Amino acid sequence: MRPNYIPMKAVILAAGKGTRMGDLTANLPKPMVPVDGKPILEYIVEGLRDEAGIREFFIIVGWCGHVIRDHFGKGERWGVEITYGEQAVQDGTGKAPEVAQKWVGNDRFLLTYGDILLRPPTDYAMLVDAFKEEGVIAVKDGEDLTKGGAVILDDKGFMKDLVEKGAFSEVPANAYYNAGIYLLTPRIFEYTARLEKSPRGEYEFTDALKASVKAGDRLRGVTLRHAWADVRDPSVLAELNGRAKS
Repeated sequence: MRPNYIPMKAVILAAGKGTRMGDLTANLPKPMVPVDGKPILEYIVEGLRDEAGIREFFIIVGWCGHVIRDHFGKGERWGVEITYGEQAVQDGTGKAPEVAQKWVGNDRFLLTYGDILLRPPTDYAMLVDAFKEEGVIAVKDGEDLTKGGAVILDDKGFMKDLVEKGAFSEVPANAYYNAGIYLLTPRIFEYTARLEKSPRGEYEFTDALKASVKAGDRLRGVTLRHAWADVRDPSVLAELNGRAKS
């Protein structure tokens, strides 16, 4: 156990089907798609357990949620405690974390999307150690910013703005890719409660982050150093599995 270890909970968003995955997720939640024979979600649970000391998990399920429940059960096989909640209406990532709000209580927690793959050695411990203000947002350098959110940091390393899948003309040259991992306080639920649907008809969690920053909360941007992948489509999955075989 690390000397500065502070017990923390983890909330994993695993409700989505992943429509870009096509037939791969016809009967499978996207986070259960295997990389080198192991579901993405299993990498997440094991990584957070082993490298961040997290033992309490809340997994938010939806599409084919029984597959996740059947695989992990209550977490005994992994030496962790897993609680489940269901996102009944697939209306975006903005409202999904509220399913775990009561479980989170007054505790700080790590929130990650269920298709964000980190394989050991990971940066989970570094993110936990960086959690000294109101929150942390993990970012990645050198990624295609048109494929996801672009995080703009101020000169002290705190999030200033976030542009969601913008064109190159809308993204500053010094922006970072939103890596999909956050460390937060329960205060974030004040902002998810006030979300309105975006132009694409969904509640966006990134809008809650932007509202938090606008209100004065400091979200420290932490650049990941080790292997990371946003398994957003079959091409990324194929590359990961091809790399594993080689």
